[in-house]
Amino acid sequence: MQIDILSEVTDEVADAFTRLLPQLSSSAAPLSRAALAAIAAHPATTVFVARDGETIVGTLTLVLYPIITGLRAHIDDVVVDSAARGKGVGEALTMAAVRRAGEAGVRTVDLTSRPSREGANRLYQRLGFELRESNLYRYTIRQK
Repeated sequence: MQIDILSEVTDEVADAFTRLLPQLSSSAAPLSRAALAAIAAHPATTVFVARDGETIVGTLTLVLYPIITGLRAHIDDVVVDSAARGKGVGEALTMAAVRRAGEAGVRTVDLTSRPSREGANRLYQRLGFELRESNLYRYTIRQK
């Protein structure tokens, strides 16, 4: 298992995201190569990819952003290929993101996970993430 930071969007990377994105979200629109490259190049994001040999089997996005109370970190869009689950891919990706956040000076790392993702929730708790009592609100902006 090798964890890399995405720096270049190749055909292999584009194909991997085309395969992985539907496993993450049934409603997410496919990403163009340009959109994926823009995300990878954005100064607030670090996109990690996990490889099993030559095959990309997972990805995670770490977002670092400054706010009044300090530098914050959030893990988003974690997905492991269904054929690679249970092999430590999610753990390797998550811990790589935690290390990167720590190196940046962040004190805490947040993430959210739907309750139905039981395996992912068990993993995060096993890695030391603590369930916070909080209200998560979402406002949907209607596009014209």
